[in-house]
Amino acid sequence: MNLTNKVTVNGTELNVYTEGSGTLTIVFMAGSGVTCPVLEYKPIYRRMSEKYRIAVIEKAGYGFSGSAKTPRTLENLVSEDREALRKAGIEPPYALAAHSYSGFEAVYWSNTYPEEVKAVLSMDMGIPDMAVSQSKEIGEEKRCAMVKKQQKVMQKVAKGGLITKLLKNKLENVSGLLSGSELDDEEKKVYRELFYRNIANDEYTEEALLMTENAKKAYNTGILICPCCFYISDMKTLSKKLSWRQAGMDYAAKCGGEVHLSDKGHMMYAFIPDEMSETFIKFIDHNFDL
Repeated sequence: MNLTNKVTVNGTELNVYTEGSGTLTIVFMAGSGVTCPVLEYKPIYRRMSEKYRIAVIEKAGYGFSGSAKTPRTLENLVSEDREALRKAGIEPPYALAAHSYSGFEAVYWSNTYPEEVKAVLSMDMGIPDMAVSQSKEIGEEKRCAMVKKQQKVMQKVAKGGLITKLLKNKLENVSGLLSGSELDDEEKKVYRELFYRNIANDEYTEEALLMTENAKKAYNTGILICPCCFYISDMKTLSKKLSWRQAGMDYAAKCGGEVHLSDKGHMMYAFIPDEMSETFIKFIDHNFDL
């Protein structure tokens, strides 16, 4: 399995992995701090690539990609996603399979370039409304201070030592891929290496600091106007006024989206890949004549 196919975008190399074939490409988009997207989302995309072409975009600072040369604004993230796909020879139409933070990208992309995006498949994606509401409740100054504190912890984890051992299972194996059978031994080795190489990258911190600003930009484009299918977890957040699940359900209702609730956590794609891939395939088949 050759994991790398790098293209140059905005002065850096971005990795765009692809497999399968078809007229519609399912584009897998990473949540913030997912250190190796091309392996992280393998459980679900390898099942979907039997029927469709899939592509995994590794943003700057992620996976095998180089460091960012541009600010981590929503406009730049989406612009670089689009250019990376085109330079890799992957033309629209796309269905965006978004996890966590990349939900903001998926909303902005879908509503700004509707001719490119046929559907959004939410793998517990971040809801713009939730991020905006949480920022108002907690306060941006406090939230950003927490982000910077977390980066310091991640810097210590990346160096190894006692804290790395203590947090090992909560961090490097949070999605269970290192103890499961979805990755082979070589892939697990690469996954672990990239985890410690990337975990403290500045790109993750900058994205987190810009989260509210980026969420507002996505929010301002309106609700999703394309067909959408939502998997929503019961993840705990800092907000006491609006739960993650409720925010997802409310947003899906506004969009007229299909909803599936899960108790398998935020990395559900690693725990129920058969169910999710079957659901997404049925959704696409029902909505499009491919």
